[in-house]
Amino acid sequence: MIDTIVLTLPQESFTITNPDAFTPSAQWALNNKTYALRGIISKQNPTKKELALGVYKPRLTLFPYYAPSFAKSYGGHCTASKGTQHPITPLSITKTLLKIELSLPKLLFGNNFEELTQKQFPDLVQKLCTTLHSMGIATDVETLTNADVSGIHFSKNIPLTDGSIPYHYISKIEQVNIKLSLDINQTDYRNKGHSYKWHSNSYELVFYDKIRDLGQAKKSDKRSLEKDNAIQLHLYDTLHNKKMFEVLRMEARLNNRRKIQQIMKQLGIKTPLTFKGLFKTNIARKVLLHYLDEIENARPALLDFKVNNAKSLLVALIFNNPTLSPRRILQLYGMKLALDQINIRELRTMFGAYNKRSWYRLIADMKDVNITRQPNLNNPFKVIRNCLEEFKSATWTFVNTKRPFL
Repeated sequence: MIDTIVLTLPQESFTITNPDAFTPSAQWALNNKTYALRGIISKQNPTKKELALGVYKPRLTLFPYYAPSFAKSYGGHCTASKGTQHPITPLSITKTLLKIELSLPKLLFGNNFEELTQKQFPDLVQKLCTTLHSMGIATDVETLTNADVSGIHFSKNIPLTDGSIPYHYISKIEQVNIKLSLDINQTDYRNKGHSYKWHSNSYELVFYDKIRDLGQAKKSDKRSLEKDNAIQLHLYDTLHNKKMFEVLRMEARLNNRRKIQQIMKQLGIKTPLTFKGLFKTNIARKVLLHYLDEIENARPALLDFKVNNAKSLLVALIFNNPTLSPRRILQLYGMKLALDQINIRELRTMFGAYNKRSWYRLIADMKDVNITRQPNLNNPFKVIRNCLEEFKSATWTFVNTKRPFL
């Protein structure tokens, strides 16, 4: 439902009980000398040793927040009332903020193959509160429940038990007509189709082979897409050796509060942007289906039309589209042949110097073209859509195993 979440707490809602647990020490926040340390950031992250022992902790960041002065300043002085001037300190701060970033299922289960349900929220918040106390941050359950969310990753593990593999779906997603303003990055990891990332500054949409990503983490943390995979490495052999079982992972990563607000408004969801407000199954389901809709709408059905040879393709286009001109038919014919060799984004880049209007007209024609419905021509994302619509939390018994060395 939700994997990673980023919570932000103002200084009045927590107490630093162990400043030396942070690097550098957070003693600056206690001494109220932040005016001399503008820009300082203290962090506390889980160590590799802790993760290997099955101990999961959030990533904490303490930083000073500088707010603009409420009064107008003139030459280093603040005019509070007519004729009265008071010196001001340009570097004085209003408060210290705490950023808490964590994978919720890893905190509760020790892995994120298993998925959370809405009913587990009280246990989750209590676990987070206890863990923060052990890290030198004292707060309470109510504060965490109503904490502001500044980043959230809605996610779903899609089990593939029909013999298909994540590569099949990722290769279809790669054919989507994504806007060139987005930075698309396919990471090979020496195996094509391992992952596909749709990236912009405010959000990311990611699809990847979850079991293979875990295998990459066994080689090196830098090779995996996911953070803190060390805590679940012991699951790899069981998952990798299981026959007719693969896991395609889908994540919609909303990386700032403004993007979260935008998506909630776009989907007609009225909820406070707090931990409790966003921790709802229906919200996660709507967000992920929204992005799947975008993918399906941007991917022409013509791509899935299969014929024995190029001549059969041309005949089918002419026969099923009598209102299209010969010129349009031949354009679509050439487009289909080209896309059988390279993806749509690469083709768009090649024609980047040409008129954009002609390109988008051709794409629109591809969406509207009529083709004879083939018996095997089904929605290539049907498995993904069915999983998102049902939105059943995965609780695989073979995943919920104790670490062999604990």
